Amino acid sequence: MSGVLVVGAGGHAKVVIATLRAAGMDVAGVLDDRAESWGGSVLGCPVLGGLERLEQSADRAVLAIGSNAARRDLAARFPNATWATAIHPAATVHESVKLGPGTVIFAGAVIQPDTVLGQHVIVNTGATADHDCVLEDFVHVAPGVHLAGAVHLEEGVFLGVGCAVTPGISVGRWTTVGAGGVVVRPLPANTVAVGIPARPKEERIKP
Repeated sequence: MSGVLVVGAGGHAKVVIATLRAAGMDVAGVLDDRAESWGGSVLGCPVLGGLERLEQSADRAVLAIGSNAARRDLAARFPNATWATAIHPAATVHESVKLGPGTVIFAGAVIQPDTVLGQHVIVNTGATADHDCVLEDFVHVAPGVHLAGAVHLEEGVFLGVGCAVTPGISVGRWTTVGAGGVVVRPLPANTVAVGIPARPKEERIKP
């Protein structure tokens, strides 16, 4: 078998497959631990079976799962896997950008100079990151997110659809910002923030 194995058979996998194909990369097939998906297909790519095949294959793979925690756990489960990086040709990524293994950048995304993306990062459709941003491992920025210059998203951060982060702001590890949130000051780790400006939920309910 040759090509890239896509891990996960949900909706996110469809966008990953489309990105791989647009980038001229062959898709070897889809792996999913849900037995009911076996024998089916995703965008015409056969679901070959469970993830144990990843241990038996020399093919590169992509974790096509939107959950940051799930990607982290699977990366730990398969430490010897070879992870592919995929950039849609309709994305703009400056040559100085550094990309970690397993990272995917979808159509319409723009990544500006000297930005650093860690392992298994998702830059979703139409999202942008300006100069000198840092997106650590397992970050996911949803469609239409905009990061100004020198933003730092620590490990596992999730920014919902249409979020914006102003220049130089840091978001703590494993924090989630709800759709449409505007981050204008640093956010702590392990919290959920919402609103304009985005505030941790427990802060918003204080009198």
